[in-house]
Amino acid sequence: MNDRRLPFLLDLPARCRPWMLTPLAGAFGGCLAQLMGWPLPWLLGALLGVAAIRCLGCPTEPMPLGLKAGQWILGIGIGLYFNAAVLEQILDHLGLVLVGTLLALLTSLVSIALHRRFGESRATAYFASMPGGASEMVNLGRLHGAELQQVAASQSLRMLLVLLGIPAVYAWLFADGQVAVGARPEPHAAWLLLLFALGGLAALLLQYRRFANAWQIGPLLVSSVCSVAFDLHIGLPAGVGEFGQWLVGCTLGCFFSRAFFSRASAFMLRTALATLSTILLCIPIALLMSWASGLDARTLLLGMVPAGIAEMSLTAEALGLAVPLVTAMQMLRLLLVLFLAGPMFLCWRRCVGIWQEPAGAGGGA
Repeated sequence: MNDRRLPFLLDLPARCRPWMLTPLAGAFGGCLAQLMGWPLPWLLGALLGVAAIRCLGCPTEPMPLGLKAGQWILGIGIGLYFNAAVLEQILDHLGLVLVGTLLALLTSLVSIALHRRFGESRATAYFASMPGGASEMVNLGRLHGAELQQVAASQSLRMLLVLLGIPAVYAWLFADGQVAVGARPEPHAAWLLLLFALGGLAALLLQYRRFANAWQIGPLLVSSVCSVAFDLHIGLPAGVGEFGQWLVGCTLGCFFSRAFFSRASAFMLRTALATLSTILLCIPIALLMSWASGLDARTLLLGMVPAGIAEMSLTAEALGLAVPLVTAMQMLRLLLVLFLAGPMFLCWRRCVGIWQEPAGAGGGA
């Protein structure tokens, strides 16, 4: 028996090698970012740490279940920011928030037009520009004949630019040393165990139903509903949120490599310009919404920029802004894109009289 076990034990390091360096690089990057006083140090630092060693040629891979575990933790933590007063504020301005979200989505037309101007196919330009998440847009792009590498690269680069730029700019412009949101709510072990259990079950159910971002949205919905219904006013234990950020950051860093930055440089430059243009167009929309509703323009802008729910909600938390409002707007944007991106693309093709893309055009010229 020992002889049969020996080859497996000797092979174990090789089996673990693809992801063994990922948590170490992420931890080093997180520690360094925290020492430097970065916003969201364990998310951004871990992302850059893993991306750096991949660019140096280390073949690291995501930790098994790391992204799901991180989203599970962050979803529960973000949901605990909801309460009855915040929900009432969101419902009072629901129409305005919906209009602002739709206007923010319309800014994606800039990116689509820019990619089309330089010869990208309709499907590639469209799904590379929709702010709905890399994996989801790649899956939709595959159904409509898009160039999947271009879609994945554009989505990943936009995420990187927003994650690195928005928190740093906000911290520089608006922090002024006044980012405290009051005392951290005390954790409640029994409630947290129940929320994590129910959140995990909700995530499994959504995953079974093939719902995008199941391990983020499921726990977030459970946590926010329970927090509002039972007026919980509790929080995660110290360090747990940072652990979730580290797990997510380590996984996101694995999307980047030297080949990613060297491939299709002109396309990536257009993506960067389109991302900057989208954010700049969102600024007057946020200011107009703030004037009309009395809500904070900085919070509204965080809710509209094309980034992830967890990342922008954590940015709002770090700067003492309205986390639930940012979360609600980002979730609304994500749901609109996931449910409407495919039908709207078909409608677009129908309107221009193209029902089937020309052969070899990668989704239509």
